[in-house]
Amino acid sequence: MRILIDNGTPLTESLRKDFEQAAIQCVELEREDTGLEIYDPDHMEISLSFVGMDEIHQLNRDYRGVDRPTDVLSFPMIEDFEQEAAMFGGEEELLLGDVVICLEKALQQAEEYGHSKEREIVYLFTHSVLHLLGYDHMTEEDKKEMRAREEAVMAERYQR
Repeated sequence: MRILIDNGTPLTESLRKDFEQAAIQCVELEREDTGLEIYDPDHMEISLSFVGMDEIHQLNRDYRGVDRPTDVLSFPMIEDFEQEAAMFGGEEELLLGDVVICLEKALQQAEEYGHSKEREIVYLFTHSVLHLLGYDHMTEEDKKEMRAREEAVMAERYQR
């Protein structure tokens, strides 16, 4: 899994590894569930950016029609993995999409929820990677499914 980190944000090696491992685990769980070879973390990449409160607010307003800041946004590049799998040759690298995290909002939430800042940032990244893989939380059933997947990935790294 290749994670392209924008904006020159200095990250610790530990946090960088946590991002990579979370993304790999998300993709491998999909591969186990679907049996589709397209879910190969060795041939996938994600673009990750950290932005301020004003920029995430503008992105949220422009792309989602929600006029307030948010913690994380996801911009998937693949709409239908089964269709994409039919065209997948196995060697090309797939860009799953873009993840945009508002660091200021993440730090506020870490304090509010009593988590470490690293745990909150990795959680937001994991949540966003699941969106890139097609998960959503618009219905209660979808929300439960996504939450279970998030918890499975986070349990590997962080205790509650």
